[in-house]
Amino acid sequence: MQSLITLEDLHIIVPLILQLFGIILVTLIDPYIKRNSRIFILVNVFLIISLVFQNSLDYNVKIPFVRTLCSIYGYSVRPLIILIFCYILDYEKNYTPFWILIGINTVISMTSLFSDICFYIGSDNHFYRGPLGYSSHICSAIMIAYMIYLTLSAKTVKRRFQVIIPVFNTAMIIFAVLLDTFIVKKDSSVTFLSVAMIISCPFYYIWLHLQFVYKHEKALMAEQRIRIMMSQIQPHFLYNTLSSIQALCRIDPEQAFNVTEKFGTYLRQNIDTLDKPQLIPFKNELEHTQVYCEIEMIRFPTVSVKYDTRDTDFLVPALTVQPLIENAIRHGVRIREKGLVTVYTRKIEGYHEIVIHDNGKGFDVNQKHSPDEKHIGISNVRERIEKMCGGTLTIDSIIGEGTTVTILIPVKNDRKKK
Repeated sequence: MQSLITLEDLHIIVPLILQLFGIILVTLIDPYIKRNSRIFILVNVFLIISLVFQNSLDYNVKIPFVRTLCSIYGYSVRPLIILIFCYILDYEKNYTPFWILIGINTVISMTSLFSDICFYIGSDNHFYRGPLGYSSHICSAIMIAYMIYLTLSAKTVKRRFQVIIPVFNTAMIIFAVLLDTFIVKKDSSVTFLSVAMIISCPFYYIWLHLQFVYKHEKALMAEQRIRIMMSQIQPHFLYNTLSSIQALCRIDPEQAFNVTEKFGTYLRQNIDTLDKPQLIPFKNELEHTQVYCEIEMIRFPTVSVKYDTRDTDFLVPALTVQPLIENAIRHGVRIREKGLVTVYTRKIEGYHEIVIHDNGKGFDVNQKHSPDEKHIGISNVRERIEKMCGGTLTIDSIIGEGTTVTILIPVKNDRKKK
């Protein structure tokens, strides 16, 4: 009985397979690659390995029906490999049209079981292309074009010369397809396309690794900046609260004692939360905001803070609401005979909305705070909301009438609770 894979084939296939298994190993141990990307890389490597064996089987088997099945598999898998490369680049995009395209290509390829419209294996056991024999090529070309687009538009490309690697890989694959289709006239156990895909794998992995490292570096820098901002805002919050208690000691010592006890209890319960840059439940943020506001309302009897919190089941950066209410009280409503700050929360389509409205003196939103200004700037809160949970902070202020601060936290951010 004839062996399906000859010794000559093994000399070619074994080094290629070993190279792919090397990619599997480094992908599994690389700490920078995210779980989704790791899965897609491994799936693609196994598909390429299967394509190598399919080519060898197709070349060595002399049964037309088996060769037809092998060719159907090869024609169906090649565009799928390219699509998975697109998933590796950006798995959050919608690839439904491409899956439909792959399905159509697979159906066209399967017509070879009963028709020669796509391809057929002749009586001489050679491959012959039919009128729709280039469906796989067209499907692959469309996906290669989209893969190039994803590569060039990737936000993680720190230096433009880095695109040389994926562009070179793409050009090598296209050149290999041209060689297999138009130049090489005889069947081969290993096609140029298989070799090109295998050679491109380590180069593509290196490129992806660079992108993942760059993302990791950006995340570390963002986290460090958030820690710096928290180190600025935490002492400010504690200092202002203690200053308020100190002032209260002069006008109402007994009340100052009660507030100090409450504030001490709050610190024991929440100091660990304040010391972490991660998101915290909005209920926790509201709790320490209420403690601070109670102190301020005792100190300034003309000021009142009201709450209408219909939605509280979401996450926010620590010390998000309190600094905004502090600004509203200290730089807005204290001038009013009846100063009022209102906190609204509700869930709207796709977002958790926090609205902080005051009837204070208002200000020019286009005017920047001076460097020596004592209160914590809104820009600090805005940047943490944007970086930590992808939210937004907008301000609408009318001089003489008051200010409204609106925070929108995406609902999709709720998955971080799990």
